[in-house]
Amino acid sequence: MSDLGEHPQAADLHQQTLTELERILGPDHPHTLTSRNNHANALSALGEHQQAANLHQQVLTDRQRVLGPDHPDTLTSRNNLANTLGWIGDHQQAADLHQRVVAESERILGPDHPHTLTSRNNHANALSALGEHQQAAELHQQTLRDSERILGPDHPDTLDSRNNHANALSALGEHQQAANLHQQVLTDRQRVLGPDHPDTLTSRNNLATAQARLAEAGRRRWWQLPRRR
Repeated sequence: MSDLGEHPQAADLHQQTLTELERILGPDHPHTLTSRNNHANALSALGEHQQAANLHQQVLTDRQRVLGPDHPDTLTSRNNLANTLGWIGDHQQAADLHQRVVAESERILGPDHPHTLTSRNNHANALSALGEHQQAAELHQQTLRDSERILGPDHPDTLDSRNNHANALSALGEHQQAANLHQQVLTDRQRVLGPDHPDTLTSRNNLATAQARLAEAGRRRWWQLPRRR
């Protein structure tokens, strides 16, 4: 339901499922922990980021205790908590936690695992939120290259990575490169996902924004030219 945009119904259903699993399986059963994680994600989709952060913290604490600190589900919870911290404005905490997740994912899953690529992407996004645009752009470029090599150029995660790299270039003021890359992402998403997919609509918006920034930068350069006397 969340994928369909029916977030209130999804949150209600996740809450109901969580209550039933706690009663039937117990609060520490792995299925219950997964349900609690899903309920937190549903709250985030509703914009209830503080509640989601509190619940993700609970799930992380429980998974560390029940599954161990290096279990893949524990890494997922740490990543989800970091994402939610960013959404409530705790950007430094989010970046620090994402950096930890990257290091642990590389150690436990390997540097080429898809979850490691996602962690690296999320860390780059957190760096952007801190204003560390050069570091973010370099990390997005690395992630894009790895995604193209491991997942293929048309994988949805690769398209996301290409989009994020374009955003990072725009934040650096590289508006022409950003616009060119957003155009490529839009073309690829139309072909792979279809013209009406939400990610395709996002790309269309991102391209328009990049083109507007490029035009504005051109106007500023024109006004800064020395006047002839």
